[in-house]
Amino acid sequence: MKKKQILAIALTAIMSGTMLAGCGASNDSGSAAPAAGADEASTEAAAATSDALAALPADLTGEIKATPDMYPNTDLSEPYEVNMYLIGDTPSDWDTVLEKANEYLKPFNTTLKVTFMSWSDYQTMYSLVLAGGEQVDCIFTAPWCYMYTEAQKGSFKDLNEDFRNQYMPLTQKYQAPESFDETTIGGKVVAVSSNTNDPNGKMVAIRQDLADKYGISTLGSWDDYKNFCKTIAEKETPESGILAMPAQGNNQELWDVYRQQYDTFYALQSGNIIMMYSYEEGKIPTHDQIAFGWDTEIFHKFAAEMKEMADAGCWSRSALNETVTDDDAFGNLQGASVAWNTSVFTYMKQAEQTEGVNCAAYLLSPDHLVSVEAYSNNDMAITESSENPERTAMVLDLCKFDTYLNRLFMLGIEGTHYTIDDQGNYTELEGSAGYPAAGISLDWAIKNGNLVEAGQDPRKQQIIEDERKIAVNTPTITFVFDDTNVHSQMDAVNTVLDDYVAPLELGLVDDPEASIAEMMQKCNDAGLQDIITEFNTQYDAWAATR
Repeated sequence: MKKKQILAIALTAIMSGTMLAGCGASNDSGSAAPAAGADEASTEAAAATSDALAALPADLTGEIKATPDMYPNTDLSEPYEVNMYLIGDTPSDWDTVLEKANEYLKPFNTTLKVTFMSWSDYQTMYSLVLAGGEQVDCIFTAPWCYMYTEAQKGSFKDLNEDFRNQYMPLTQKYQAPESFDETTIGGKVVAVSSNTNDPNGKMVAIRQDLADKYGISTLGSWDDYKNFCKTIAEKETPESGILAMPAQGNNQELWDVYRQQYDTFYALQSGNIIMMYSYEEGKIPTHDQIAFGWDTEIFHKFAAEMKEMADAGCWSRSALNETVTDDDAFGNLQGASVAWNTSVFTYMKQAEQTEGVNCAAYLLSPDHLVSVEAYSNNDMAITESSENPERTAMVLDLCKFDTYLNRLFMLGIEGTHYTIDDQGNYTELEGSAGYPAAGISLDWAIKNGNLVEAGQDPRKQQIIEDERKIAVNTPTITFVFDDTNVHSQMDAVNTVLDDYVAPLELGLVDDPEASIAEMMQKCNDAGLQDIITEFNTQYDAWAATR
């Protein structure tokens, strides 16, 4: 192995003026020609890499251990620290997990530094971090997390097939090829996505003990949930201070739960700009069947109901400025419900650590459809400004497909946070409170669908089974909007929506209809119709190829 690593390093130095120059590597040798024997060395290195990769399992069911000789095109001769930025809050045991990761990365002469932008700060920090003078090598992104807007600014490096072949061999071997279609913007692959597309339904978790206290045995519809919340607000909140829904910043997840009863999906989500349609037997909708989401009849109804629930005291009047997330508040017994995906079970378990507390999760529209999660719903991008995109690509390759690193980031430290059985299924230990499984945004982007919880909570298993029965692939999943021609309008409209959508979702407006009308007038003044026209043109061209 050492011999192969030395060969790889020598090869990189020799060819710095040719092969690597086009991929962002510096060329200290000016215009000097490659040394004699470079072609032979390249052939030997390629053969060595091929042999190393061929020895790996054919799929992700076996254990994968990466070695430096799998990266002959990446210069490992000097130490390098990869600066990774993630969104979300920092687990209490993070430093210990990162220390283990950096120990593992020593043979690769690489260390990893991670900065978390908290849930309360990331919307403000994200663009500033990418535009500022800080060194950022890679960053979490998603359609709901600035992927489109930052891609159009040129913030992300093109991870095209040639780049991946040279610097991300495991990704090329194991990543679902079709996933790259979903992160291709303007002809460039701007990120590597998750490697699984499971059902992505939204649900609510509630304090079932409180529901039972007031004679509510089960929830089977949105109206049942609204009744539960209003009951808690009327009878429980004055007594205990527990809010029906401890909303924070917005009510985005509750909006997703609400619109599931109408079988709606997004054809575009960029910041707060959404284009929405109703599913019809898998048919690709025409552009006139796709509408600006915040001016649909569905959202008008939702805004009215949010006003009703806010006035009833279902959440705090200061929810816009709340700093404690709704899921943390639920887990800490400050709220009686929370809306999200199957992640709610983590916070249900947290709440149930208190004696007498028991929780339940419900799909409120069990006879309606949920989408299969897009691969691109969670992604990692390498920044265009990265000082070493090749080394960064290697780290992302390892995080995603090296079994040890993937499990470390997904589950924590074996024996402390989890155990794993002979079938490869994991069980969280008591220590997992310091590092919950799949609890950080990196995990969502590096998931491969091969980690299954042993002895899974039967309630969670039932929800997943129920979702699979109603899950569909959205017909517009591979459509990606290029906002180059309307970039300034997109920014302007998103600025308007930032001021209006959250208060409307929280019902914290005097008159929802008047507020929506005012919002739409300002959106139109900011260029919304230009965006819709450009969307229709691109969408029609895409649909014609289906």
